[in-house]
Parts: sequence; structure tokens; C-alpha cells
Amino acid sequence: MVTFLSLGRKVVVVRCEGINISGNFYRNKLKYLAFLRKRMNTNPSRGPYHFRAPSRIFWRTVRGMLPHKTKRGQAALDRLKVFDGIPPPYDKKKRMVVPAALKVVRLKPTRKFAYLGRLAHEVGWKYQAVTATLEEKRKEKAKIHYRKKKQLMRLRKQAEKNVEKKIGRYTEVLKTHGLLV
Repeated sequence: MVTFLSLGRKVVVVRCEGINISGNFYRNKLKYLAFLRKRMNTNPSRGPYHFRAPSRIFWRTVRGMLPHKTKRGQAALDRLKVFDGIPPPYDKKKRMVVPAALKVVRLKPTRKFAYLGRLAHEVGWKYQAVTATLEEKRKEKAKIHYRKKKQLMRLRKQAEKNVEKKIGRYTEVLKTHGLLV
């Protein structure tokens, strides 16, 4: 993903609360709590900033992989968008996965892992329940949309079958010219 960002591609990561971290939950929680203790002695508001939301935790992780203090790194980081749940502009768009980052590929079946959402919740993220309810609503809408889409596809196939005899010779000509596949 960092490679994509560096090459100029825009990347949007949704449902950051579902990200897996290797190692058991308690170990990861202790690591994050140790990170929370690191702060500026005289004025903690000057940093380091400890983000609680899963999306910001992930964003900070990616920032660590980029040369973010250079213009090039800053531009790459600006091309990354991260969200908890799937907000409206992206709920209607096709989503992709990074096959190399899947748990099935990366971790042995016996290994323990932690969900970023649960970790964030236990270190101070207050919106786990809100995100969960919004995700439920989104999934219900998506189910209804998918049912409609399937019905439309069925009707379209039926319509194509109905007019196949009438337009058969034209489709052959179009196929020979490479306009229909």
C-alpha cells in the first residue's frame, strides 16, 4: 500500500476497526499502553499524540512507513484516506482487498491475533458502539440493494433471451468487428 501511495495512487481504507494485528490481544494492549505513557515532560499537549480511533492508529502506522517529513512523503500521505466503518461516499463503491495482507496468508492458523477495533476501544476510543450500529444499517441497505440488483440482472437476461431471435444476425456482425464480446 505504501508503494501505491509513493507511486501517486490514491488509497482509501475503510472499516479500520476490523484490521488484525498479530500477537495476542493482551500483549498488544500492553504495547499500546506503554506508548500512551510516552509524552513530553513539560508540556504533553506538544506531543507525541496518541490517537485512539482505529483509523488514526492505522494512519500513524502508515506514516511511519513513509518519509513524511519530505514533500514527497507528505504528498503520499495526503493521498491516503482512512475511515472507521464505511461512510456514504464509499458504501456504494466497489471495494478491494490486499491479498498479501490477508490473515489467511500472513498468519498460521494457530497464531493469536487482535482486532484493532477492540484494542482502540480499550485504550479510549469512544465510538465502537456508534460505528457498529451504523455498520448494521449500512449492511441492511446493502442487502436490499443487492436483491434489487439481482432481480434487474435476471430481468435483463430474460429480455436478452426474448430478443435473441430478432437481433441474432446483427450480433454476429458486431462480434466479427469486435464490438461485442
